[in-house]
Amino acid sequence: MYGSHNGRFGIRGAGVAVIGAVLLLAGCSSGDGEGDGGGEKNPASIGQQPKGTDPYWVNPDGNAARQVARYTADGNGKNAGLIRRIAEQPVGEWIGPDNPEAEARGFTEAAAKADREALLVLYNIPHRDCGQFSKGGAADGDAYRTWLDGVAKGIGDRGATVVLEPDAVLHLVDGCTPQEFHEERYDLLKGAVERLKRLPGTRVYLDAGNAGWHTPDALFQPLRQAGIDAADGFAVNVSNFQTTAVSKDFGKRLSAKVGDKPFVIDTSRNGNGPYTGGDPRQTWCNPPGRALGETPTASTGDELVDAYLWIKRPGESDGDCRGGPKAGDWWPDYALGLARGTKAK
Repeated sequence: MYGSHNGRFGIRGAGVAVIGAVLLLAGCSSGDGEGDGGGEKNPASIGQQPKGTDPYWVNPDGNAARQVARYTADGNGKNAGLIRRIAEQPVGEWIGPDNPEAEARGFTEAAAKADREALLVLYNIPHRDCGQFSKGGAADGDAYRTWLDGVAKGIGDRGATVVLEPDAVLHLVDGCTPQEFHEERYDLLKGAVERLKRLPGTRVYLDAGNAGWHTPDALFQPLRQAGIDAADGFAVNVSNFQTTAVSKDFGKRLSAKVGDKPFVIDTSRNGNGPYTGGDPRQTWCNPPGRALGETPTASTGDELVDAYLWIKRPGESDGDCRGGPKAGDWWPDYALGLARGTKAK
């Protein structure tokens, strides 16, 4: 019932086999966007973006890259070209619940080998998503702390940007998370920020919802309770569709209330803005006619906006609505729609 204002975030655990492939392929993809990986190891030939404007690691074995390879093998060059618009950009790697240390190490080592920085998303807070499409999370506070410690050990001293717990603060504000869990959640979030900030190369952005879901006045005190003062900043529009202009205005108003902290904006699917048709309670879930937004970059031209990022992975479902698969599963048809709609070249 809260989906009319926020996106849902499926978890895609890398697993040992995928991490092995990531490390293997990273050696084929360390150039500055030359895409010379080639060969059987990287049939989609996915390389890195120029480090000066986009320091984040492009996974040469992500869902989009694999789809490019499949379309290419089938002789479907048109669709391969469309999906390449996604495959060639860095996207968030969502750490799963089972092997946090191995996954975080695999992604950050692959990124370091390519002379880039990993973009990680942590989404495992207890009582996550209030029983909606992405319900779950750690069993309790102790389980979460153990999981978080695994993530931190996996990152080590390598470079990483972490987006921390989408929805976690907002669901405290809107009443979705029951009152008896509020104190624990604040403690877990604050502890997570502090634990991650002990790592020498890690930046932490605490999720702060989107411009269509509550106001800065309702958010700044909860963000402070959740540890924003110790974080590098906050993230807005994660998995949502608010335009970059609207998100920037929202972020600046919120920044003024939390010590002028900078922020990052998820531009993965906001090219056409939010969907306004159909059931207003479902506008967030696999809405039709959406488009990729600005490509990821750390050169935003605005001192308060640290980066435009693709935190939500374009082409992965919000949930089993509008014919989509379960949350987090790759959906080629939706990915093609996002790519067709984008104005980016």
